[in-house]
Amino acid sequence: MKLSKHLDLAEVTRSESAKREGIINMPTPEHYENLKVIAEKVFEPIREHFGVPIFISSGYRSEALNVYIGGSRSSDHSKGRALDLDMDGSSSGVTNKMIFDFIKDNLEYDQLINEFDFGWVHVGYRLNANRKQTLRATKVNGKVQYSPY
Repeated sequence: MKLSKHLDLAEVTRSESAKREGIINMPTPEHYENLKVIAEKVFEPIREHFGVPIFISSGYRSEALNVYIGGSRSSDHSKGRALDLDMDGSSSGVTNKMIFDFIKDNLEYDQLINEFDFGWVHVGYRLNANRKQTLRATKVNGKVQYSPY
């Protein structure tokens, strides 16, 4: 099932943890609509700009999956409003920093997070409610801390 020209639902619901634990990771109709919005407003412009496949390391997380992996109770991943992108190590030459900078400079977003020195890029999109927060995630004494980028 297609969310947009270059993005399938299977790509955003894929989860090794869900498979291993037998957790159903399918979006509700509302969450499916949110996924279509982020696909069109964020994913497609990135894909078109760079002209290469963009790897999603974490997309939709059902409530059960989010609890299992220890995600935030208010995670936008569980509402179909966030994607984690990870291009480092791909043969395309596109890096996580390039993705981050493109989003920051060209797209509307709710949250854009440089996760652990560009280990991956988190991007969230909320239809008509974007805060344009640009953050950096670091670990301090074993806890994740967020600060302005």
